[in-house]
Amino acid sequence: MKETTLCYLFRNDEVLLMHRTFKDNDPNHGKWIGVGGHIEPGETPMACIIRETLEETGLTLKNPVAKGKILFFSDACENEVMHLFVGHDFDGLLQPSDEGQLAWIKRTAIDTLPMWEGDRLFLGLLDQPIPWFIMELTYRGDRLIKALLNGKPYQG
Repeated sequence: MKETTLCYLFRNDEVLLMHRTFKDNDPNHGKWIGVGGHIEPGETPMACIIRETLEETGLTLKNPVAKGKILFFSDACENEVMHLFVGHDFDGLLQPSDEGQLAWIKRTAIDTLPMWEGDRLFLGLLDQPIPWFIMELTYRGDRLIKALLNGKPYQG
């Protein structure tokens, strides 16, 4: 099972998302997701999300907050453990990414974008006073068939 990081950067009432359209062989192709990537050998999740955010956006994260773990199970792609972070404090200028198109999206517009169903669930949790959580998401193809929050069924 691969280990990755995922971060949502917030600015006022907007979140930074990436529209993954640049690589045809991308399991996230056509979807809007946060920034992040694979944890390198010997790298901590915190070091990874700081590195990946800088590489993908040109922004330097200051004090990213760990929000939880997302356990992603799929019959269509490799299973993974995603370490979920949020960032409210960062420096730098947004730069184009070779991973996809970056855009600041109003929080109220997120539901109109093509994204993983499970992403909508845990994005909703980021506004709630839940300090840290584990979410298990099981997919058949692109369809979410099971979601557990801290071991209990969850529908958002």
